[in-house]
Amino acid sequence: MYAITGITGQVGGALGAALLEQGLPVRAIVRDAGKGSIWAARGCDIALADMNDAAALTMAFAGADAVFILPPSEFDPTPGYVQARKTIDAIVAALIAARPARILCLSTIGADAAQDNLLTQRTLLEQALAALPISVTFLRAAWFLENALWDVASARQQGIIRSFLMPLDKPFPMVATRDIGALAARLIQEDWVGTRIVELEGPRRVSPNDLAAAFARALGKPVRAEIVPRGDWEPMFREQGAANPYPRIRMLDGFNEGWIEFADGGKTSSKGRIEADAVVAELVEREGSMT
Repeated sequence: MYAITGITGQVGGALGAALLEQGLPVRAIVRDAGKGSIWAARGCDIALADMNDAAALTMAFAGADAVFILPPSEFDPTPGYVQARKTIDAIVAALIAARPARILCLSTIGADAAQDNLLTQRTLLEQALAALPISVTFLRAAWFLENALWDVASARQQGIIRSFLMPLDKPFPMVATRDIGALAARLIQEDWVGTRIVELEGPRRVSPNDLAAAFARALGKPVRAEIVPRGDWEPMFREQGAANPYPRIRMLDGFNEGWIEFADGGKTSSKGRIEADAVVAELVEREGSMT
């Protein structure tokens, strides 16, 4: 039995679907019984558990051959990452009590960065899980290509995508969530001992200019990338409701300055198969069908 947290999201959903396609037993761990009904109809065992509820998580993890850990990310965390630490404590307590054979954790590029930033939440999670007497794989994924969803409207309406990544011609490690789910489905079935790290990015690195070109091809009209000046970030994020924008700003700095990166610059990272063009085309089609 494979117990999957975050199954209602893109990566967890892709992982759950891949395992079901292979005829493997899946336990979908959800907070909302309504959302779980879709997975129950597909043949999953359903466990209701909040990621902060150690007792419920223990029951959800019980008897699992492997558990996939994907806690929610806080995009506007309180100083000290209070909520992330609370969630990590609940996950750790449940894993100690349930003792699954293996853990697969979706982590991130930059989890090994020394500088404090938004991804430090995953650093804390890795540190906590690595200390357990259970074999664990950390799947460190690159920047999600699906983040381009936020650019669809401006690309369609104004012919512009606004980029926090810079310079515009710099290729950044990005990956499609379906590629993450596909690799996760393979990794979770493997046997290993101890702690291992697997890095994943797409078949080629993608610059903001590349994303603009992908939008141009998907929309059939000119689209260009435009830098959002760093000095505008804090007031912009605060206007959007952020109380503590510093971690997000520092994460973006990390990508731009190069200290959020894979260990050897991606030379030995696993490579996905899905190109940026395919993801952008899907996002444009999907958003077009919703308007």
